[in-house]
Amino acid sequence: MTKKVKIDSPRIMEKMPILEITDAMLEEAYISMGIVEDCELSNLTIDKLCLDKLIFKNVTFVNVTFSNVEITDVVFEKCNMANVDFSDGIIHRVELKQSKFTGGNLSGATLRNIVFDSCLADMATFGFTNSKQVAFRECSMIKADFYESIFKNVQFDRCNLDQANVAGTSLNGIDLSSCTFEQLVISFEQLEGCTVSAEQAIGFAKGLGLIIKEG
Repeated sequence: MTKKVKIDSPRIMEKMPILEITDAMLEEAYISMGIVEDCELSNLTIDKLCLDKLIFKNVTFVNVTFSNVEITDVVFEKCNMANVDFSDGIIHRVELKQSKFTGGNLSGATLRNIVFDSCLADMATFGFTNSKQVAFRECSMIKADFYESIFKNVQFDRCNLDQANVAGTSLNGIDLSSCTFEQLVISFEQLEGCTVSAEQAIGFAKGLGLIIKEG
């Protein structure tokens, strides 16, 4: 099993009020201390929004752009966040659980102490992110983009990474051995120090043009 990365959990009070997001909150660009559940947030474009100490449950995000967002101590549980735009955000102590992040955009974001747990994140964009203490656990990440990202203590545990793009990203210290993929877009010079299974190693060798002799 892939060695677990120690990640700080969101610091959230055990009991918080149900919160209804109002126009006034959005105008102030600050939402804090509460549970937002069973609702839809749609057609929102806000720069430098601050989300702090929140739980989102069964929330659907439609046509939402929160560029330069600051998200701290937040849980997204069973949310539909497909195509949400959190580009260039600063995101710290956040968990996404059983959520849909297909096509989500975190490009250029700073990620610290983040967990994606059992999420659908196909075609999600993580290019140019700076990621430290981040875990992707049992996620589908087909064609996800990690182009020229920085990884430090990043874990991929039993994820589907088929056709993911990690070109320009150092995989030193990254363990992909529990993940599945038929093909990765990679920079072979960045593979040094990456842990893979024997089967994956054969695939990489074939990608280098080597002829594998059986027996």
